[in-house]
Amino acid sequence: MFKGFYNLTSGMLTQGRNLDIIANNMANVPTAGSKTDRYTFSTFQDVMWKRVGNMDRKYTDLGMQSWITAPSQLYTDFEQGAIEETGQPLDFAIEGDGFFALENADGERVYTRNGNFSLDGDGYLWLSSYGRVLDRDGNPIRLVTDRIEGDDSGNLFTENGGYLGSIGVFRFEDNGELEKNDYGFFVAQNEGEAVTDIRIHQKWVERANVDLVQQMTSMITAERAYQSAAEVTKIYDELIRKATEDVGRL
Repeated sequence: MFKGFYNLTSGMLTQGRNLDIIANNMANVPTAGSKTDRYTFSTFQDVMWKRVGNMDRKYTDLGMQSWITAPSQLYTDFEQGAIEETGQPLDFAIEGDGFFALENADGERVYTRNGNFSLDGDGYLWLSSYGRVLDRDGNPIRLVTDRIEGDDSGNLFTENGGYLGSIGVFRFEDNGELEKNDYGFFVAQNEGEAVTDIRIHQKWVERANVDLVQQMTSMITAERAYQSAAEVTKIYDELIRKATEDVGRL
């Protein structure tokens, strides 16, 4: 009698989580290299209802029933975002599959498509407020000055042609092994492989691949589903209350 509450409540919780993901996608539209997350959900495995037939305990199937809606998996869309020119010498964008590598003060390595770099207090190339950019060998890149020139392979030079280093681009056999942390960067159990068959654009950045129209549509759909479940819950609660009171009088 009360199992309807499981479906309704789980539906509200699931749609609430879905709204959180959509809101996060929309909030990260200005973040260079941000990737869209997609939230999927399904139902718990169908439950087989049976009844005992006789003393020999032969069962008769009464049908299949699904109990509640449940989270399934969070997917990240790694599709290339639009590349936009900025004119800033420390901005870089990757064309194709691959990630920049960052290392923070604790030695933790993360991966990102955000190439909106700058220099830290010691002259190292870094992504503001997180960590230093790594070269192909996994070492921080020290530039000292932003008066640099870069080629399509990520090699960096002084104005006079002196070699300064190379920006590392790392690739994974399956991007699905990457997990997004609380800062929006990707972490992996195994380090990515440094690649050179990639094109890096200096003075450009990759924009977020978030489709605002699609996200707005998904948000409206999720909100309506949430509101519908909430309204039906109220009706269901009232029906149960009336049924309980009427049965009590009988």
